[in-house]
Amino acid sequence: MRYVLFIILLISTKGFSQCKTFIIGVKGDTLNCVDMNGKKQGRWVVEKPPLRGEKGYEEQGVFINDKKEGQWQQFTLDGDLLAIENYRWGNKNGRCMYYNPFGQPVREESWKAVNPDNPYDTVDIYGINDPTKVVRRQVMKLEGFTLRHGTWKFFDPDFGTIIRTEQYRLDKLVVAGQVEDELAPIDISTGNKAKSDTTGKKSIAKPKEVTEYEKKNAGKKKVKTRTGETGHTPNP
Repeated sequence: MRYVLFIILLISTKGFSQCKTFIIGVKGDTLNCVDMNGKKQGRWVVEKPPLRGEKGYEEQGVFINDKKEGQWQQFTLDGDLLAIENYRWGNKNGRCMYYNPFGQPVREESWKAVNPDNPYDTVDIYGINDPTKVVRRQVMKLEGFTLRHGTWKFFDPDFGTIIRTEQYRLDKLVVAGQVEDELAPIDISTGNKAKSDTTGKKSIAKPKEVTEYEKKNAGKKKVKTRTGETGHTPNP
């Protein structure tokens, strides 16, 4: 038994030695570890006190090299669940849920975190006529640290029913009927005219003086005018 206790003490001492500062939780686990390089590591519990009218809250989750990773939870200072968020590379990633103080869902968000070391990703390009069909995949650079991506849901806080949904693709709101592909559909509504429309017999334009004369005498008794034609067809 003494040997087992000695091994546990060695493991605990080794764990503490990796932390420049830390605290011991109510369950005896190491919390709020800051390593020798000044970076937050491991499980943390962070309390945000009320400030300028904003209610305070407490959040808990895991830090890896000073960045939030995995699932984080937020609670009121009375212990009521406020949010469940997911992180990657220190930014929101995946599904995040938010609740009111009575435990009813208020909003569901969907995020895509961007890898700061490799901000490129292969994304789906959807068809023009069928926005649910993937026509090709394309490698593109993602701008920003985290992007709204997927379905967002908004709930009635009293009944918990969905009152509105929004669909995002790489931080762009998808609007029903809107073409997302770079290749917009070609308007063919005026493209079916027969070529004969422009190759048929062309009308000869009247001299300006004749047009003005006809306009001036419109509605009057028909007057025979001369257009300069002689009516004589020369022999070939």
